[in-house]
Amino acid sequence: MIKTESIQRTFVSTNDQEIEKVALQHNAEIIHRPDSLCGDNEPSESALLHALDYLREDEGLEPDIVVFLQCTSPLRKKNDIDNAIKLLLNKNADSLISGSKFEDFLFWKKRNIKWESINFDYKKRGQRQNRNPQFVENGSIYIFKPEVLKKYNNRIGGKMALYEMEFWQTWEIDTSEDISLI
Repeated sequence: MIKTESIQRTFVSTNDQEIEKVALQHNAEIIHRPDSLCGDNEPSESALLHALDYLREDEGLEPDIVVFLQCTSPLRKKNDIDNAIKLLLNKNADSLISGSKFEDFLFWKKRNIKWESINFDYKKRGQRQNRNPQFVENGSIYIFKPEVLKKYNNRIGGKMALYEMEFWQTWEIDTSEDISLI
């Protein structure tokens, strides 16, 4: 059952019969995605554009905003979606990502044979509590106006907002082992 108050209709875009069956059991509507848009190397934006075209052409529907929830990032609290929608509207933003504070992680990369600090200056390291906060995009909630996707071919664009979630909500399911950890 769909429990988000702000959402009027919920669609699942898939070419998989098992996913379709589960989605229908939970009152979602199905958009049959072509196999050509279902490969591992196909960006989500292709499926999103296909879904918007379907809604416009077959349903006569032009949504004001799209809430895109990646199935690989399922850790959301009960009110996260509604609160993220409210934040987008209150900020008069065009797109929103969810993210978590990433306070204790300092990144390095190797360029040729030399190591370089990425998100801090190792020569002026300073104390953690005095660093500017950084956020990691957690993939749990994306909200955007359809024109953002059409203009930029990206779910993020225009005036952007960030909906902050707790760090534990950053967990992603990318392998079968990840499922057993939730």
